[in-house]
Amino acid sequence: MTTKVLITDYVWPSTDPEREVLEAAGIELVIAPDTSEATLADLAKDVDAIMFCFAQVTGKVLEAATNCKIAARYGIGVDNVDIAKATELGIVVTNVPDYCMDEVTDHALGMILALNRRLVPHTSTVVKGGWNDVALDQPMHRTRGATLGIVGYGRIGRSLAAKAVGFGMDILAYDPMIEVGADVDGAKAVSLDDVLANSDFVSLHVPLIPATQNMISAPELAKMKPGSIIVNCARGGLIDEDALAASLASGHTAGAGLDVVEPTPPSPDSALLQQENVIITPHTAFFSQASTLELEQRTAGEVVRVLKGETPENLINPDVLGKARSGI
Repeated sequence: MTTKVLITDYVWPSTDPEREVLEAAGIELVIAPDTSEATLADLAKDVDAIMFCFAQVTGKVLEAATNCKIAARYGIGVDNVDIAKATELGIVVTNVPDYCMDEVTDHALGMILALNRRLVPHTSTVVKGGWNDVALDQPMHRTRGATLGIVGYGRIGRSLAAKAVGFGMDILAYDPMIEVGADVDGAKAVSLDDVLANSDFVSLHVPLIPATQNMISAPELAKMKPGSIIVNCARGGLIDEDALAASLASGHTAGAGLDVVEPTPPSPDSALLQQENVIITPHTAFFSQASTLELEQRTAGEVVRVLKGETPENLINPDVLGKARSGI
């Protein structure tokens, strides 16, 4: 019987890199024509593995995949797969948690610098013929000596801190896994309130879980320093976007850099799209040719490992061990 893997979706030019890895192991690719639950559930019926990017791998899809041994995420976050159901069914869930640290941190830092220096509105003014119309009455911080607050101090948060220190920034970090008061990798660990109240720039790097849904809303934005900037290259649901739009319109928040919004794509009527002190990119912080190649190859590699009965490099649901369909 042919071993098959279902690729639910991808956003890069081709699946050639993962195809090379998988076909070398005798695994056939099945690429979904769309990401509807019905389509994925139908295609999952006779596959041994699922590789998914942004598609929702629901409990219904997993239940239909009666031969499936692994659901491998092309990426870091795993909020789009039913982990509890996968574990119940004996399906291993994996991700690639560190493939794009440089790209994401470059993106976040680039947004901070561009917003602070007001590159987009100043360019727009000049293009419209207003060279002499730029008013230098907006907040603009000197980066040396400014404070960057990082919410979520894992791999990406620490990588961002290392780069920001090169610009002379001081680092505050909030992470529920780190004791307040500790000095960790160049940052002082403080409470979330202290990060918000004392940072000139705030960058979010946490997963989207019930505890972090809208963790930055009107009360949190009000606690931020007047004239501060917030950046989100993690998940759209972390910020109450209506509250953010209101804070930006009032001038309390000087700028926002968003690589993720909720929902996607944003409504054309979104207030965030109408404001010049916002930079929005279409969830591309992860991207470079190098990072995408690494992602494709490593995700495929996890599938090969698990189908061989080996433990994956990055196991999301360790409770599956001992009862996994793959035998690990």
